Amino acid sequence: MQRLTNFFVRIARNYLPDAYLFAIILTFLAYILALLLTGKGPLELVKMWGDGMWGILAFAMQMTLILVTGHALASSKPVHAVLKALAGLPKSPVGGIMLVVFVAAIASWLQWGFGLVVGALLAREVAKAVKGVDYGMLVAAGYSGFVVWHAGISGSIPLALATSPNIVEKIAGVVPVSETIFASWNLILAWFIILTLPVLFYFMAKGKQDVVTVDPALLEEPVDAVAPAAEATFATRLENSIILNMLLGLMGVVYLVNFFAKGGSLNLNIVILIFLVAGIILHLRPINYVKAVNNAIKGAGGIALQFPLYGGIQGIMVTSGLAAIIANWFISFSTTTTFPLFTFYAGGLINLFVPSGGGQWIVQGPINIPAGAALGVPASKVAMSIAWGDAWTNMIQPFWALPLLAIAKLGIKDIMGYCTMVLIYTGIVISLGLLIF
Repeated sequence: MQRLTNFFVRIARNYLPDAYLFAIILTFLAYILALLLTGKGPLELVKMWGDGMWGILAFAMQMTLILVTGHALASSKPVHAVLKALAGLPKSPVGGIMLVVFVAAIASWLQWGFGLVVGALLAREVAKAVKGVDYGMLVAAGYSGFVVWHAGISGSIPLALATSPNIVEKIAGVVPVSETIFASWNLILAWFIILTLPVLFYFMAKGKQDVVTVDPALLEEPVDAVAPAAEATFATRLENSIILNMLLGLMGVVYLVNFFAKGGSLNLNIVILIFLVAGIILHLRPINYVKAVNNAIKGAGGIALQFPLYGGIQGIMVTSGLAAIIANWFISFSTTTTFPLFTFYAGGLINLFVPSGGGQWIVQGPINIPAGAALGVPASKVAMSIAWGDAWTNMIQPFWALPLLAIAKLGIKDIMGYCTMVLIYTGIVISLGLLIF
């Protein structure tokens, strides 16, 4: 285990470029494959790429707000104290890494955006509290919990399938989450991974020689450092008005209570609003929250730079029909028994180019659901096979790691070697699970 881990870590550190270069390489790869396989012309594909660049701008803003509001919330005194107390539980570097991956996996199963932020913030606190912990492996542990998100209660594919109208409703109808997220086989698979990821990291971390630590001072940030100005003017009174802040926070709380009382469910926008309202309240003064957000926004550069490129890649994959060609190729040699397995592999491959659960469902759902029906495979299992594939290869796809890496102040090459081990392990577990169940 140690030798294999060290091998992938060396490969990542020596040969893996920055996440931005990864997006550029994927752009050219998608373009060349589409040119060779779809019959589309060079200029057609360039147009698809350019048109697609703006297709995920709203999502890019959501990811930026997840990063900013989550980071700002963590810098408030109460949340900082909780994270610090939790980080003080482990007594060894190995224990710290196991704690981070376990908490991050549970948080990701509950809500994927919450999981990304919690994983990064807890990793930072453990790095400050536990001497001698390998920081790259620690942050990789915080990201690795994300591998179960699409099997959890915020999984976009099973939630789409349970909503009317949906893109496969004429074939599959509306499939309740009791047959997808809360199906016994899916719960067994998800929670087996959640409970065993700490064991995997135990063997990866135990006795590790080339430990790369981080200076805790580099991770320290001001926690509500803004105090009322010595010269009290009308402007400074407003900036430090606790009453104004609490009234705004109260408005947000009333909205959220009303939203959930009327049957609303947790989604990305609501998670952002929860982070925002909680941050406003816990920072007490408006100017404190302004400073916290200004500090947090510094890490959003990767999202602003790379998300348009992934939008362009998605434009090529979907509009040219390349993603459909990949999905149909896997279907062509599937049987009733192997169909969920090969759907999972197809999902994993397509996810490298279309790292969006909703985008992946648009591509694979209308193709795989009717193919599964023809083979006698229930739509619920086909949908969850796509969902597992989408989540699986996130371990080697920098797209989703961007907000986490911004909070942790690391690059993708610092965590990818460890995440490759998670990819191999979970790939084996999920493959066996899809065959057995």
